Amino acid sequence: MRKLAPVAWLAACCALSGAALAFDDGQYESVSPDIRAWFKGVVAPNGVPCCDIADGHRTEYNFHDGAYWVPIEGQWMQVPPHAVIRERGNPLGEAVVWYVRHRGSIIISCFVPADAV
Repeated sequence: MRKLAPVAWLAACCALSGAALAFDDGQYESVSPDIRAWFKGVVAPNGVPCCDIADGHRTEYNFHDGAYWVPIEGQWMQVPPHAVIRERGNPLGEAVVWYVRHRGSIIISCFVPADAV
């Protein structure tokens, strides 16, 4: 049960942050239905949904020392291995990272590299 608590917490944060911060006031109306469906369908390897189009951030990235690194709020951060998603493909051709801020820390929940297949 203790192992499920972080998963439940992350899903709740994602849902709450999506409801509070990620609303569509027309900025996503030009996004094609297939891209919109891809964003809604991306799930982390641990089974937690990555959330939605407004929660994903297109990003640059590096790969070194056996890990992916992304810039978030001006700081390069290592992507945790459990957040890397390669099997969903990537119709954007750009890397996407999903993260939340919690108690002053940034938690990366999902990352899809540009070359995911």
